Amino acid sequence: MWHDYHSAATVDEALAVLAERREKARIVAGATDILIEIERNVRRGIETLIDITRVPGLDGITLDEQGWIHLGPLVTHNQCVASKLIVERALPLAEACWEVGAPQIRNRATVADNLITASPANDTITPLMAFDAVVTLRSTRGERTAPLSKFYSGVRRTVMEPDELMVDIAFPAMSAAERGMFVKLALRRAQAISVVNVAAIVSLEAGVVNRARIALGSVAPTIVRAADAEAFLAGKPLDDSTIARAAELALGAAKPIDDVRATAEYRAEMVRVTTARALQAIRDGRERGWLPVDPVMLWGPRAGRPSQGVSRAVQHADADQIVTRVNGREHRIAGAHDKTLLRFLREDVGLTGTKEGCAEGECGACTVFLDGAAVMACMVPAPRAHGAEIATVEGLAADGHLHPIQQAFVEEGAVQCGYCTPGFLMAGAKLLEERPRPSQWEIEQSITGNLCRCTGYYKILNAFKKAVSLQKSD
Repeated sequence: MWHDYHSAATVDEALAVLAERREKARIVAGATDILIEIERNVRRGIETLIDITRVPGLDGITLDEQGWIHLGPLVTHNQCVASKLIVERALPLAEACWEVGAPQIRNRATVADNLITASPANDTITPLMAFDAVVTLRSTRGERTAPLSKFYSGVRRTVMEPDELMVDIAFPAMSAAERGMFVKLALRRAQAISVVNVAAIVSLEAGVVNRARIALGSVAPTIVRAADAEAFLAGKPLDDSTIARAAELALGAAKPIDDVRATAEYRAEMVRVTTARALQAIRDGRERGWLPVDPVMLWGPRAGRPSQGVSRAVQHADADQIVTRVNGREHRIAGAHDKTLLRFLREDVGLTGTKEGCAEGECGACTVFLDGAAVMACMVPAPRAHGAEIATVEGLAADGHLHPIQQAFVEEGAVQCGYCTPGFLMAGAKLLEERPRPSQWEIEQSITGNLCRCTGYYKILNAFKKAVSLQKSD
């Protein structure tokens, strides 16, 4: 894994370490991508991780006097989904953020990380490309801006220098005359990589297009704009024949490949279908799509934010202790600086209820609460627990009584092999905390990040409903 871990208290502290270590260092915000890349040897030679998650002031979503929206580098996908500003003035971005992973991942993963990872299938790049977004990069040498259209140099490659930190993402908010939508096609409804995704933003006056912006994802080495389709739409009514022709023209920007998710031929056809679907929805006023009005977050009373900052920079290496509270009890443990939170809890704290099912954020068996928010422990570096509050499945019961979700699992026979159960219990406990009387749909959304290999979902859903009644009786 890595050799040392720095928790920065300021941006300048982070930049100083980055300037010194350069190619051997990486910034940690959500860490949902970098940990997997290190595990898989996609990113080799990484010796230092620089954690900026508790630097104050980096998670803002603001609108400036010029009508531009700004996202700080710690803005998570769930924060975008919950932002009234983003939903009202940048709807395609909110929709794309909602499509990322599951609640546990959206509580950690940041939009900046999604841009920097630079996969052509990453969801949030597509709407931001359609918005003509600009990113600001800072180093000890100074600051520069780059349009997102010039930010990518190939698959998983950007123009960022090794000593640079992305400190701002900015784009013009949609005007009253503009409508936009993000459409994603994937092999399942959640926890899925895009086969094709499309973001369309259209300015309409009396049904006639003034300007159109269409971006396509997962169909070329980088996210691309459908320039021919955009030019064709200008000055035309958004009727069926215009939409059909624009969707066909969008194909010209795509250079799809065959892979495990789809053939190039299928992707090409789906570019036409999804582009038409987005434009039709915009015309008909249905651009809100699947984005819920009151989404399930699983992020606790602090809305996914850390419980506190760090008053000074903290470095963790071999002999340095991680000081944390787990289930209300303080632990001081050295020698765990190069582990994930999952391994730290199991191997060093001795709490084995949290399970490893996939080690890449796919199954949810390792769900715990970090500073009140549900997260995947396999995608959190152990030193992030320093100064934090952690809760595991062992901490759900209180005063000798099972938590209502635990009792419900017993009464409804929702436990089969049991391996996935801790993750479901943690998701359920956080859901009931967030909304004591969840609907069927909200229950289903709360467990989109949890997989049962025994396929026992009916009894699990019944247990969630039972827990509601048990909670009421309490």
